Amino acid sequence: MQVIPTTDTTTAAAAIADGRLVVVPTSRWYMICADAANPTAYQAILHGKQRPQNKPLALVVPHLDRARELLDLTPDAERLAAAFWPGDLALFLPWRHQHDADRYRVVGSPALTTHAPGPLGALATAFPGLLAATTVNVSGDGGPDDRGPAVTLAEVDEFLTDAGLDAVVMDGGICPAAHHLTIVDCTGPDTRLVRAGLVHPRSVAAAIGQPATS
Repeated sequence: MQVIPTTDTTTAAAAIADGRLVVVPTSRWYMICADAANPTAYQAILHGKQRPQNKPLALVVPHLDRARELLDLTPDAERLAAAFWPGDLALFLPWRHQHDADRYRVVGSPALTTHAPGPLGALATAFPGLLAATTVNVSGDGGPDDRGPAVTLAEVDEFLTDAGLDAVVMDGGICPAAHHLTIVDCTGPDTRLVRAGLVHPRSVAAAIGQPATS
């Protein structure tokens, strides 16, 4: 793996544009990223993670206006984005156009969408396309023997070696939170909490004015 500082978004964005993978630290854990429109790149991630083809990666948008261009945001989605983006929240959002759903099929339809802070957000801004991202680990069942995604550079190296993947890795030290994004489904008339994470359900309820269904 090629290790670079978190400030070197130019190298990281060029690597994504060249079809390579880039690993980025977040407050939660390390994430592995690819061009969301490059099947060869994102298939390498799915294969390395032993991840089911029908389990979407996250779409990382550079800013809220880009999400609005591509996706339909309900009033609740707008409230949640205003309250928590950039941050530790992902929203299931429907595509505006089928051709975009086809182009970015790895993130699913509806698209699992987030706007990230820190190095991940900086990379999403520096790369002209769109990023697909997921955690650095073999997909597991969350059982007692599943230690979860990588929170150190050594764990990133172990995963990449075992998976046979090459990547540019931004060295962010130790990721402190070791916890998930909160996921909220904003595709229907009822806003639904899919998975609790760093953004607490009470905070979600406060943003939309009522508890999300579960």
